[in-house]
Amino acid sequence: MFSLLLDNRKAKLMQSRRRPGRYELSVDGIAQSVVSMTDPTELEYAYTQHVARAMDAAAEPGAPLFTVHLGAGALTLARYVEATRAGSPQLVVEFEPALYAAVIAALPLPSGADLRVIFGDARAVADADLPDEKRSSVPSPPSPALGAAASAGTAVDTDWVDARFTVVDLWDAAVIRHRVASQEFYRRVAARSAAGGVVAVNLLDGHPFEYSRRQAATLRTVFDHVAVVLDAEPDDGEGPLGNVVIFASDEPLSIVTTPDLLGSPRPHMLHDGSLTSWIAEARIMTDADGTDSPDPDDPIWG
Repeated sequence: MFSLLLDNRKAKLMQSRRRPGRYELSVDGIAQSVVSMTDPTELEYAYTQHVARAMDAAAEPGAPLFTVHLGAGALTLARYVEATRAGSPQLVVEFEPALYAAVIAALPLPSGADLRVIFGDARAVADADLPDEKRSSVPSPPSPALGAAASAGTAVDTDWVDARFTVVDLWDAAVIRHRVASQEFYRRVAARSAAGGVVAVNLLDGHPFEYSRRQAATLRTVFDHVAVVLDAEPDDGEGPLGNVVIFASDEPLSIVTTPDLLGSPRPHMLHDGSLTSWIAEARIMTDADGTDSPDPDDPIWG
């Protein structure tokens, strides 16, 4: 579909040979997103399925859900929201305009989708001043169309306010930089969320989950309710590197009150006392005391 050079990194979008209508976006050979254009509700990765189930529970079926996506990729979850809640206002914060434009040109959004984009660094956008008074949770109509995407318009930082669901998926190829994983950053994300809004953070980690435990500890200092969902066995010292999703909100989380939402086989979920035990003595991450996420090429992961 395309091959694009981004600051000495190569982004590629390829169609599956065995599954027509299915596309994979990769950066430097590392898979970033998988999209089904025939059925956007078919999600390849377990972590996207967990986030999607939490989205399903965030509002009545079919009702609009103002969703913010920090990191666009191929817009897998934005397409899911549009497929399940047509016309929902959505906002994307994306660092790579050329990549976003190439994805939209190759895999257009459905007609009528209300998705807008802010091009820039997510931390800088989060740190921008909020309006004096929070506006309604339903943002204003989209701005004029961007390039080939008739349903995708540009936005500004003040459009990110009162988000009901926020997906934090901020990867620099295979690493999350600590400046978008600190207490200061999450406080800004919380300030831009609606009362009771849900935040889902996608991580990559493995036993002993030092990075994820620090992230959970950090989010607990910002939100009243936090839960960790992971498909790997938490106590398996030989376990592989895998996705870890942390959900946070100031209201009880639906995935905790109704764990059947996560389907079968049910992943491991840690909350309340079990989460406290798992976090143990892990330090919170601040701008001054944070680390990037684990490097998947490190030999410790086998």
